[in-house]
Amino acid sequence: MKVLLVEDDAQISALVINALRQANFDVDHTDNGLTGLEKSATGLYDLLVLDLMLPGLDGLSLLKRMKEMSQWIPTLILSAKGDLDDRLLGFELGACDYIPKPFYVEELVARVRAALAKTEGIIDQSLMVGDLRLDRVSRQVHWQGVKATLSQREFSVLELLMRSPGHIFSRKQILLHVWEIDFDPNTNVVDVCIQRIKRKLTRHQNTNAELPIDSVRSVGYRMNKGA
Repeated sequence: MKVLLVEDDAQISALVINALRQANFDVDHTDNGLTGLEKSATGLYDLLVLDLMLPGLDGLSLLKRMKEMSQWIPTLILSAKGDLDDRLLGFELGACDYIPKPFYVEELVARVRAALAKTEGIIDQSLMVGDLRLDRVSRQVHWQGVKATLSQREFSVLELLMRSPGHIFSRKQILLHVWEIDFDPNTNVVDVCIQRIKRKLTRHQNTNAELPIDSVRSVGYRMNKGA
């Protein structure tokens, strides 16, 4: 599971990162609210641990912007602002838990696990973008009368794109999310995977319609919202 920590206190960040990594979570960190918003909107993370008092963009404004963008990620607020109004607003904007500072890292890890377990129980069985449907249980994909079974990595790539229609994912982001490679190995493995997905779903297609995965030149790929 991949967790994004948005926290500007260096000491607290180090404690949280260490505790989550010891609990076998993959952790990414930024100390700026605007960068946190950009990262949160990529669809690469399973959970957001969010401070409220941040440079660039405060935590509640970040959640509000995410809501306006129709982007949702399970969020655990971690903040010294313990006022009831702040807590209620955080929950109203989509946060699933609120931990006041100071805190015990053991409790934080337990609440992260609980939030993820709860989220797994409410995630839809399938994703749909236009005529394209991805079934998370059978691991099959349906598009305009065609049904295909994808490999694990093909499925993961398509799921990533479908979770954020219209968002452009760089090849590096896809490599990190699917292959867990955090550098560019100078291969075309992502392009080959995309082509395999397209072939499987258009192999028996009798129309001229193209699978709505757009290639953005020199950048990466995105799922067309008008699928």
